[in-house]
Amino acid sequence: MTKSQDNPVLDRLVDSARRAWAPPPDLTIWEWADTERIVSTGPEAGTRWRTERVPYAREIMETVTDADVETVVCMTAAQVGKSSILENVFGYYIHQDPSPILMVHPTLEMAETYSKERLAPLLRETPALAARVADARTRDSGNTLRHKTFPGGYLVLAGANSPASLSARSVRILLCDEVDRYKDSAGTEGDPIAIAEARTDTFWNRKKIFVSTPTTAGDSRIEMAWEESDQRRYEVPCPHCGVFQVISWASIRWDTTGPDPGDLQRVRMVCQACQEDIDETEKADMLAAGCWAPQKPFRGTAGFHLSQLVSPWRPWQEIAVSFRKAKKDRETHRVWVNTVLGELWSEPGEAIDETSLFARRVQYAAQVPQGALVLTAGVDVQDDRLEMEVVGWGPGEESWGIDYRVLYGDPAQPELWRTLWGALQATYDHEDGYPLRIVSACIDSGGHFTQQVYRFCRGKLAARIFATKGMSGSGRPIVSSPAKKRTGRGRRPVELFLLGTHEAKRILHARLRLADRGPGYCHFPIHPRYGDEYFGQLTAERLVTRYHRGYKLQIWEKPANRRNEALDCRVLAYAGLHLLNPSWPDLERRAATIRDQKKAGEEGQEESAATAPVPGPPPSSPEERVRRTNLPRRPRRGWVQGWR
Repeated sequence: MTKSQDNPVLDRLVDSARRAWAPPPDLTIWEWADTERIVSTGPEAGTRWRTERVPYAREIMETVTDADVETVVCMTAAQVGKSSILENVFGYYIHQDPSPILMVHPTLEMAETYSKERLAPLLRETPALAARVADARTRDSGNTLRHKTFPGGYLVLAGANSPASLSARSVRILLCDEVDRYKDSAGTEGDPIAIAEARTDTFWNRKKIFVSTPTTAGDSRIEMAWEESDQRRYEVPCPHCGVFQVISWASIRWDTTGPDPGDLQRVRMVCQACQEDIDETEKADMLAAGCWAPQKPFRGTAGFHLSQLVSPWRPWQEIAVSFRKAKKDRETHRVWVNTVLGELWSEPGEAIDETSLFARRVQYAAQVPQGALVLTAGVDVQDDRLEMEVVGWGPGEESWGIDYRVLYGDPAQPELWRTLWGALQATYDHEDGYPLRIVSACIDSGGHFTQQVYRFCRGKLAARIFATKGMSGSGRPIVSSPAKKRTGRGRRPVELFLLGTHEAKRILHARLRLADRGPGYCHFPIHPRYGDEYFGQLTAERLVTRYHRGYKLQIWEKPANRRNEALDCRVLAYAGLHLLNPSWPDLERRAATIRDQKKAGEEGQEESAATAPVPGPPPSSPEERVRRTNLPRRPRRGWVQGWR
């Protein structure tokens, strides 16, 4: 169509029609993001997206639109831009290639939080997306918290814990975020990833992207997906010799100036080839010249691994300081390996030698050693008895076994529960000379006496006595928000707390392997109640690998001839600590004050003994102090009683 020589209005109409009907430019995902996306959250909010800031993300986004690739796997650390990569992917498909999209989060609550805190600002601040996704406040917009419609498709946010949110929709693009935090089953319908993948079966050009920070080797979904990929790692050239290599933790060095974690300087990388030092000022140029190197042949699944060592937001100095802080405790070290290096955590071994635990027993100077600042209890309910362990806790969750009791009786009868109430009110003499009470207790309600546990715990929430139920399966928090359970018509409900026993047992087993005293270490007393039978029960279960619908899962199993009440009691006592959530600095200051007062009192007694003609009465024994704390308190006389 040629332009008119004497009708400029017609020419403008023709140009406008040509622009309106012209096909969109053929862009890759990263080119679209550089052209259209506005960063809506974080320190760079309000600026245009620049892939050059994270050059390692370019190939990841190109691979998503590669016709030969159906599945993309990203096993990454935190703070490397993985969430932004996912946002660029669905932004591209909303604007350039409209398609049905399903984005799966670990829970519905997390999906809704993501919609409010990240998705809504992105749609609002990026003009290309705001023009296609209607405002939620518009009538009949089709835009809800977890469902966004646009011409040619829709975006659904689902939770891996909700089978309803995963089913009944066919999608072309599947985005699964933080898959290692998914539950083993979506309700009763099976593996949530398998359910979500089935939604893509009707599309020949489907795309599936799985992203997660890894967890424990052998119990990680992203590990299984990574093993099936070509396992690409980002290599950068050395500025001295030009040899390409991965920026690995083994190549990071620093000079230490003191014992504090922050006492280090000159953090640098050492080239694996020429052994020359590389300062972090060279990192940006090395990343810009880097490339992805696959470790295995490509068979339809592209895999990418990233650590924080390549992140523009985490300096090597900061990472090194965080390592020196984390390495003191096995649990914090595990989290550091997962979230900073993006690597799987491997436990040193699955079996624990119960004889070595028996040999580590020591004689306490008092019922409660000096390092223990609070006491919690765990109560396991059996058909003919209650078993209870009292555990002392100190900073860093260092623990001391204090007391183990077996209360025989019929749990269906109130007499046994009265005995338990008395046991929970007992006090224990501290090495610093004062009595300690149990301040938090968890009672298992998952057996044959659920209603009896509910009745006992009803109304005792202020006393921190909790009804609990253990839930198996990885990915569950140690303690979840309570649900209300009825205990009879007209009676107040009881709060039931769900416990993630898989994670609690994993933490406990890791701490039982610690050889050095300090954070996480488990102490045990020389006492008949802490004998061979106790340690046999404490180590009765083993973490084993099983396959369910083609997926590798890790579960805790107990041999048929072994008892595990001691393990259950310790897990319940640990849950009691989580529900208590103590402030360790405050408790340490209080303990130091008590020690100072005790020392000052002893010095004053020595001076009085040297000058007084007649010695005073001897100080009370620990038993007498405990006896005095058990005496009923005299009721206070209020205003009404005083007037009478």
